[in-house]
Amino acid sequence: MILSCSHISKAFPTGVVLDDISFHIEDYEKAAIVGINGAGKTTLLRIIVGEMEPDSGQAVLAKGKTLGYLAQYQDLTSRRSIYDELLEVKRPVIEMEERIRSLEQQMKHVTGEELEQMLETYTRLTHEFELAEGYSYRSEIVGVLKGLGFTEEDFPREISTLSGGQKTRVSLGKLLLSRPDIILLDEPTNHLDMSSIAWLENYLLNYKGAVIIVAHDRYFLDKIATKIIELENGRSTVYLGNYTAYSQKKALVREAQMKAYLNQQQEIRHQEEVIRKLRSFNREKSIKRAESREKMLSRIDVLDKPAEINDEMDLRLEPDTVSGEDVLTIRNLSKSFGSNHLFSDVDIDIRRGERVAIIGDNGTGKTTLLKIINQLLPADAGEITLGSRVSIAYYDQDYQVLHMEKTLFDELQDAYPEMNNTKVRSILAAFLFTGDDVFKRIGDLSGGERGRVSLAKLMLAPANFLILDEPTNHLDITSKEILEDALNHYTGTVLYVSHDRYFINRTATRILELAGEQFINYIGNYDYYLEKRDLMAQLYLSGSGSDAGNGSANRLGQTASAYEPSRQAAMAAGKPGQTPRGQISREQTAAAPTAYNATPWAAVSSSSSSAGSDTSSRQSWQAKKEEQARQRKRQNDLKKTEDAIASLEERDSQLDELLSQPEVATDVARLLEINKEKEEIKAQLETLYENWETLAEDA
Repeated sequence: MILSCSHISKAFPTGVVLDDISFHIEDYEKAAIVGINGAGKTTLLRIIVGEMEPDSGQAVLAKGKTLGYLAQYQDLTSRRSIYDELLEVKRPVIEMEERIRSLEQQMKHVTGEELEQMLETYTRLTHEFELAEGYSYRSEIVGVLKGLGFTEEDFPREISTLSGGQKTRVSLGKLLLSRPDIILLDEPTNHLDMSSIAWLENYLLNYKGAVIIVAHDRYFLDKIATKIIELENGRSTVYLGNYTAYSQKKALVREAQMKAYLNQQQEIRHQEEVIRKLRSFNREKSIKRAESREKMLSRIDVLDKPAEINDEMDLRLEPDTVSGEDVLTIRNLSKSFGSNHLFSDVDIDIRRGERVAIIGDNGTGKTTLLKIINQLLPADAGEITLGSRVSIAYYDQDYQVLHMEKTLFDELQDAYPEMNNTKVRSILAAFLFTGDDVFKRIGDLSGGERGRVSLAKLMLAPANFLILDEPTNHLDITSKEILEDALNHYTGTVLYVSHDRYFINRTATRILELAGEQFINYIGNYDYYLEKRDLMAQLYLSGSGSDAGNGSANRLGQTASAYEPSRQAAMAAGKPGQTPRGQISREQTAAAPTAYNATPWAAVSSSSSSAGSDTSSRQSWQAKKEEQARQRKRQNDLKKTEDAIASLEERDSQLDELLSQPEVATDVARLLEINKEKEEIKAQLETLYENWETLAEDA
């Protein structure tokens, strides 16, 4: 074990954040801490690294082990270049190398015993240098920088001139090069593009140390994590496996918890009814039994009701008007910034109902394309045509206008005054703002919360074409799932830029990859893209995917790629034998593996298996009917017993009234007769009371 966290608790004036958190990390283990924004993930990391003191409990690092921490936000203030900043991490190795070179020069001028001492020192240093991989440290630095998205042209740039995201990448590179025994990473993928995230995944998978990650990138967590530590309502739960395994297990655990809670509540209500009934019998023995049951009930450890799942979005927002079939048509679009050429001769077609994801490395022009479509930037050349009755709503985190002085409630109601209070609250609740949260000031919200408010406003916009730029940035996993469900139920058209692969996989019906100044079309989600990208890239780069020698991008959306995964995509491919500009013909890819089995669906069955299935179904049905019959009989027997008790108790009351009459009190024979009947009733009631208890338990 390299790290032990025991009974850690931490509270702030706003409430308890961490409550008795315990878990441990083994050597070389890759763990992830997950939870909604505000669950205490970053607080826990800061306690582990010693930046914050817990109210109780402790985090203990194994003796002799080293720890490295990457916070979410970095503010490097260095005058060094990017390359020199990372080179400084290797200072001990550099000094060792300088010492070795100095010894080599000195040994040329000495002899005898002095030479032998130098040779001994030289041998020891070279051995240590090899163990520290000193011969490859410069290539290691270059590999890390390129892996994190820096080009060789970036290497000389001064740290002070970098953006916040670039500084975070430099800090991440320094941390990886320092190779601590355990690495703590807080949202390491926030400022990385897809290529860099894939590189970091491979780096961490092969890292010879332990890793703890806080991240909202579910695809990343699926690849890296072998243990999930969930923070929810201040408590922690540990699940073995990656994020998908955790999600499935959590659903099963919650289902079991809810079932146990409901069963216990049913049993409590049942026991309370039995106690009430026993007391109503008003017999000493029945009252004692009631008191015994009350004691038993008081000793029950009552289960807490599992927290309500508030990420289930049942929000159906429909566009006010339905657009025409052709939503967006782009022809011969080009854009450059000085010598930085982004793309040229781009043709794109987007049709109603599509959800199109644009992916590509940082700086390739994805956001620029969205801004050109929204007339925030001019194109160098080309035409953009919106279809009939198309209305755009644009989400750009840099341009979203929220009024900092307003409350969440006022922000939505002022924007959409036709909505009543109930509708405003329901919309905000769908984006996880409930209760008094709706009266918080926008200025007091976190970046992720403001993003959720902006998304709520966007989803209410009377638009049928949503254009979104990195909509999942700074959203927690629950909020991402809300947005995914909203988009999947949205009947309009969606075009978005994202590097969230899990989000793309769940929402995209088509992917446009911006690579090599061209858009490559994939009819499918992210898994489909991964399966086909290498072959598609080779074909495009070889010229097979464009008009002969003109280098133009394909008419995207007018036809499917060669690997369309559905009949609909096949129908979109145009007339047989034609390959529209920028598409890949079937002849060119006939030898390539397809994503789907070409064999038609076959009905595989046998009379024996069918008969076995029918027999099993009949047996199950018969058992269910028999149990229902037994239950009905128990209920009938219970009702008959209660009626018999009521009848005997009524007769017993009548006999008591007779005993109070003067003429009966003087009639000895009559008294004996009545008392005998009362004794018989008492015996019968005792039997019936016991029968009733037994039947009540069974029922």
